[in-house]
Amino acid sequence: MSERRPEKVVEPQLVRAGDERVRPDGGLEDYRPRRTLPVRVELGRQLRRRRTRITLGLLAVLPLLLLLAFQVGRPAPPEARTLVGVATSSGLNFAVFALLASTSLLLGLVVALFFGDVVASEASWSSLKYLLAAPVPRARLLRQKAIVSALLTLFGLALLVLVSLVAGVLWYGSGDLLAPGGHASTFWPGVARLAGAGAYLALHLCWMAGVALWLSVLVDTPLGAVAAAVALLIVSQILDGVTALGPLRDYLPTHYAQAWLSLLGAHPDWSALACGVFSGLAYLAVFSVLAVWRFAQRDVTS
Repeated sequence: MSERRPEKVVEPQLVRAGDERVRPDGGLEDYRPRRTLPVRVELGRQLRRRRTRITLGLLAVLPLLLLLAFQVGRPAPPEARTLVGVATSSGLNFAVFALLASTSLLLGLVVALFFGDVVASEASWSSLKYLLAAPVPRARLLRQKAIVSALLTLFGLALLVLVSLVAGVLWYGSGDLLAPGGHASTFWPGVARLAGAGAYLALHLCWMAGVALWLSVLVDTPLGAVAAAVALLIVSQILDGVTALGPLRDYLPTHYAQAWLSLLGAHPDWSALACGVFSGLAYLAVFSVLAVWRFAQRDVTS
């Protein structure tokens, strides 16, 4: 019997199609999915948008508006030992007050604006199907846009804290940071505590990023995604004030929104801080998976 010769493996060859080199499966020779929609390109697009500039400008102007309000109004006496009472005693206390004033709604709205716009804006402009036909893989498009939204959110939060601190120091001086419980920190330790508060808020607000990202792939208008995310934020805050819910309030995404205040005192509540960070990251993970799954199933041709 004659031995059977092994079949010759034929490597896929590139064929000419016009001016492009195309594989038999239709793919281009120079196409690299990992090179589509770079972060710098998407970041440049977002920074050129009026919505982005207005949002960042509002975060920069807010501390100046608070300074004006303190000059026009009559602040509480420092003896009250509240954050409002000591806000004008030093630049650090003013920065803490500005951060506290923004925690309940403004920062959540900023996150919702950046993340709720990820896919919904492209769908409203009818440009989503052209991006995917570029072709940009769906998972990569969602990831790149989410990365840019995260960068803009972090920049906005840092801008708010930095402008508040600089304006407060120039106006009220570089005195000690006074916590409501009576603990005082000198300037640089106080700056470190303030930076820690900003870092905690960035991690805790991840829950809003996940929710807004998920809503962005569900609707075709960014206004609908942002409005729905802000509505969930308000509902969570209302339910958190209902003491009859008892331990169930611990599972609300906004329950640990102000846990960062304990960083200002002598003994931070590390348990509450850890729960706040875990809550934010857990909600982010769940809703990000839902967003990726929903976007993979979405019909973008209509």
